[in-house]
Amino acid sequence: MPDSADLPGLTRDLTAVLPVAPVDLVLGKQKTGLVIVDEVNGFATVGAGNLAPPAPNAQVATMVAETDRLARAFTEKGWQILAFLDTHVPGKPEPPYPPHCEAGTGEEELVPELAWLEEDPNTTLVRKDCINGFVGAIRPDGSNAVVDWVNGARLERLLVVGICTDICVMDFVLTLLSARNHDLMPSLRDISVYSEGCSTYDLPLSVAESLGLPKTAAHPQDLTHHMGLYFMASRGAEIVGKVTLDG
Repeated sequence: MPDSADLPGLTRDLTAVLPVAPVDLVLGKQKTGLVIVDEVNGFATVGAGNLAPPAPNAQVATMVAETDRLARAFTEKGWQILAFLDTHVPGKPEPPYPPHCEAGTGEEELVPELAWLEEDPNTTLVRKDCINGFVGAIRPDGSNAVVDWVNGARLERLLVVGICTDICVMDFVLTLLSARNHDLMPSLRDISVYSEGCSTYDLPLSVAESLGLPKTAAHPQDLTHHMGLYFMASRGAEIVGKVTLDG
């Protein structure tokens, strides 16, 4: 596997043979909900935990800024928002990842730029204890918080942003597509993923090896971000490159 010095060329080659063609999306004609996946301190605040960026990261910063822009526009119009917060029982890690976002550490809370959502009347907060938010939204009685949210508001489109593009975002979107196709949410027609509103982490092969991690831990940011978008698109999600709100 090539190291980071070769990755820009590899990324260009991959995007050429596995293309993603983002579209512009103008919201306003469909009843749309915004889903924010795990934009918590433990994943998106510099130095906040084992899985947080160790230094400022442009892709993560763009994600947070675009999420804040969209969330403020949604709530101004009274549109629905659902925010997942990765939250784990202390001492009960989620393999294969090191301990992260444990309850009571602060890692499980929204990043400062989005903390206002905690008091927003249009926002539903869902804490989850696993990668896949759709699975994490299953309640003890078997009901599902995401399904109930979509059906309660009769949402026709979901716009998804968050971290990590190829992990929590992708797992949620792929499961959501299957749930839609299984007619669990009769009003839901379109599932869109905003590329600039998503991000993932960067762990070059050489760094993974220096930490004693297996080669499979290597995770080049640009390449894995593209792979996540590609797999979501190939399964039926709409990838969006620009989002505006009508009116």
